[in-house]
Amino acid sequence: MHQYWFYIGDFPIRAYGTLFALAFIVGVGLTLYFAKVEGRTEYMEPIMDLAPILLLSGLLGARFWQVFFFDWAFYRQHPGEIIAIWHGGLSIQGGVVGALLAGGIYVWLKKLPFWELADLIAPGLMLAQSIGRNANLMNGDAFGGPTGGDFGILYPVGTIARDTFGNQPLWPAEVWEGQVDVIIFALLVVLKMRKWPTGVIFLLYMVLYNLSRFFLESLRGDSPRFLFNWSAAQWSSMVAVGIALLLLAWRVWRDRQSKVA
Repeated sequence: MHQYWFYIGDFPIRAYGTLFALAFIVGVGLTLYFAKVEGRTEYMEPIMDLAPILLLSGLLGARFWQVFFFDWAFYRQHPGEIIAIWHGGLSIQGGVVGALLAGGIYVWLKKLPFWELADLIAPGLMLAQSIGRNANLMNGDAFGGPTGGDFGILYPVGTIARDTFGNQPLWPAEVWEGQVDVIIFALLVVLKMRKWPTGVIFLLYMVLYNLSRFFLESLRGDSPRFLFNWSAAQWSSMVAVGIALLLLAWRVWRDRQSKVA
């Protein structure tokens, strides 16, 4: 793993930033592809308009979540690090919240169908998250705890993981999460092969991702623990799963009611 691909003069080209950009491009491209093959070409222009809004709001939400919910104890002592997103520290859960808020306002103003667009975006978002975990791996900023044996990842000198645990093998938590994300992406694509009530694909993404995140988070070594020895990400995951399940039941019930009527 390498934090830097190369230098242009004294300016480093960071693996984290380039992989993050790749994740965004792939996510948008895949969403446009699904809009085209599903015959929803009328959404392609709104998706392109939404893309930069979701990117900026997602970045703000991801950083806000990381700083104030996940690791405020650290950032309170190091306020200069709050804006240093190139060091890592972007919470995907906060990113989704930020993007949902901004995207929700946009579609409301434009009078677009929120749930149809959410279903279109979900698979691309899931695949983008998988690429994002590769960015974390290269940067060494989202890492597991010590395995206690000779199995695990040895991060290089200069990474936060190495500074935290030294020369100890760590659980490949972010690698496994990236792999699970690909599996969830594949499941969402398969599910799209049949018709569901609008919103179901996106809400299943919320449930499946956050459930997997909850369990894999128990292997993480970079997160402070709170009640029940859960990290902030685990608490966020359980709240997200609960809300998503309620909304999922409501979308299915509403669809059945409309068919009865």
